[in-house]
Amino acid sequence: MSDCIFCRIVNKDIPSKAVYEDDRILAFYDLEPQAPVHVLLIPKKHISSLDALQPEDTELMGYLMLKVKDVAKELGLENGYRLVNNCGEDGMQTVKHLHFHLLGKRKMTWPPG
Repeated sequence: MSDCIFCRIVNKDIPSKAVYEDDRILAFYDLEPQAPVHVLLIPKKHISSLDALQPEDTELMGYLMLKVKDVAKELGLENGYRLVNNCGEDGMQTVKHLHFHLLGKRKMTWPPG
Protein backbone atom coordinates (compact mmCIF):
# COMPACT_ATOMS: atom_id res chain seq x y z
CA MET A 1 0.00 0.00 0.00
CA SER A 2 1.55 3.26 -1.10
CA ASP A 3 0.05 5.31 1.75
CA CYS A 4 1.15 2.91 4.53
CA ILE A 5 4.23 4.17 6.37
CA PHE A 6 5.38 0.65 7.25
CA CYS A 7 5.01 -0.53 3.65
CA ARG A 8 7.12 2.46 2.64
CA ILE A 9 9.75 1.43 5.20
CA VAL A 10 9.67 -2.15 3.85
CA ASN A 11 10.13 -0.77 0.30
CA LYS A 12 13.06 1.42 1.51
CA ASP A 13 11.22 4.62 0.55
CA ILE A 14 11.64 5.70 4.18
CA PRO A 15 14.86 4.83 6.03
CA SER A 16 14.83 2.81 9.24
CA LYS A 17 17.43 1.37 11.56
CA ALA A 18 16.90 -2.34 11.02
CA VAL A 19 17.66 -4.91 13.68
CA TYR A 20 16.62 -7.91 11.60
CA GLU A 21 15.30 -8.40 8.08
CA ASP A 22 14.57 -11.29 5.78
CA ASP A 23 12.14 -11.89 2.93
CA ARG A 24 9.10 -12.08 5.25
CA ILE A 25 9.60 -9.76 8.21
CA LEU A 26 11.40 -6.61 9.32
CA ALA A 27 12.41 -5.51 12.81
CA PHE A 28 13.51 -1.92 13.31
CA TYR A 29 13.94 0.66 16.08
CA ASP A 30 10.91 2.76 16.99
CA LEU A 31 11.43 6.50 16.40
CA GLU A 32 9.65 7.35 19.67
CA PRO A 33 10.97 4.71 22.10
CA GLN A 34 8.98 3.97 25.24
CA ALA A 35 11.76 1.89 26.79
CA PRO A 36 15.57 1.75 26.49
CA VAL A 37 15.02 -0.93 23.83
CA HIS A 38 11.94 -0.42 21.64
CA VAL A 39 11.79 -2.32 18.36
CA LEU A 40 8.89 -2.84 15.98
CA LEU A 41 8.43 -6.21 14.27
CA ILE A 42 6.27 -6.24 11.15
CA PRO A 43 5.36 -8.67 8.43
CA LYS A 44 6.44 -7.35 5.02
CA LYS A 45 3.03 -8.38 3.71
CA HIS A 46 0.52 -5.62 4.36
CA ILE A 47 -1.99 -6.85 6.93
CA SER A 48 -3.93 -4.03 8.54
CA SER A 49 -4.34 -5.54 12.04
CA LEU A 50 -4.70 -8.75 14.01
CA ASP A 51 -8.38 -8.62 13.14
CA ALA A 52 -7.51 -8.77 9.43
CA LEU A 53 -5.51 -12.00 9.67
CA GLN A 54 -6.65 -14.78 7.36
CA PRO A 55 -6.02 -18.54 7.57
CA GLU A 56 -3.33 -18.21 4.89
CA ASP A 57 -1.36 -15.93 7.29
CA THR A 58 -0.93 -18.67 9.88
CA GLU A 59 2.58 -19.71 8.79
CA LEU A 60 3.78 -16.10 8.49
CA MET A 61 2.53 -15.21 11.96
CA GLY A 62 4.07 -18.32 13.50
CA TYR A 63 7.34 -17.44 11.82
CA LEU A 64 7.21 -13.85 13.12
CA MET A 65 6.45 -15.01 16.67
CA LEU A 66 9.39 -17.43 16.62
CA LYS A 67 11.70 -14.63 15.46
CA VAL A 68 10.76 -12.48 18.48
CA LYS A 69 13.00 -14.52 20.76
CA ASP A 70 15.90 -14.30 18.31
CA VAL A 71 15.60 -10.52 18.06
CA ALA A 72 15.25 -10.23 21.85
CA LYS A 73 18.41 -12.29 22.31
CA GLU A 74 20.29 -10.17 19.75
CA LEU A 75 19.27 -7.04 21.68
CA GLY A 76 20.44 -8.46 25.01
CA LEU A 77 17.02 -8.78 26.58
CA GLU A 78 18.03 -11.77 28.70
CA ASN A 79 16.12 -10.46 31.76
CA GLY A 80 12.85 -10.41 29.83
CA TYR A 81 10.82 -8.14 27.63
CA ARG A 82 7.29 -7.14 26.76
CA LEU A 83 5.66 -7.77 23.38
CA VAL A 84 2.66 -5.53 22.63
CA ASN A 85 0.15 -5.37 19.80
CA ASN A 86 -2.35 -2.54 19.60
CA CYS A 87 -5.46 -3.49 17.63
CA GLY A 88 -8.14 -1.08 16.51
CA GLU A 89 -9.13 2.37 17.65
CA ASP A 90 -9.74 1.52 21.32
CA GLY A 91 -6.50 -0.45 21.36
CA MET A 92 -4.66 2.71 20.20
CA GLN A 93 -3.47 1.26 16.89
CA THR A 94 -2.12 4.32 15.08
CA VAL A 95 -0.52 2.63 12.05
CA LYS A 96 -2.85 0.34 10.13
CA HIS A 97 -0.18 -2.28 9.41
CA LEU A 98 0.12 -5.19 11.81
CA HIS A 99 3.08 -4.63 14.12
CA PHE A 100 4.42 -5.70 17.47
CA HIS A 101 6.34 -3.54 19.93
CA LEU A 102 9.26 -5.32 21.59
CA LEU A 103 10.17 -3.40 24.74
CA GLY A 104 12.96 -4.11 27.18
CA LYS A 105 15.95 -3.10 29.30
CA ARG A 106 13.73 -1.72 32.07
CA LYS A 107 11.33 -3.16 34.60
CA MET A 108 7.84 -3.16 33.12
CA THR A 109 4.88 -2.14 35.26
CA TRP A 110 1.34 -3.49 35.43
CA PRO A 111 -1.29 -2.58 34.51
CA PRO A 112 0.24 -1.20 31.31
CA GLY A 113 -2.37 1.51 30.71
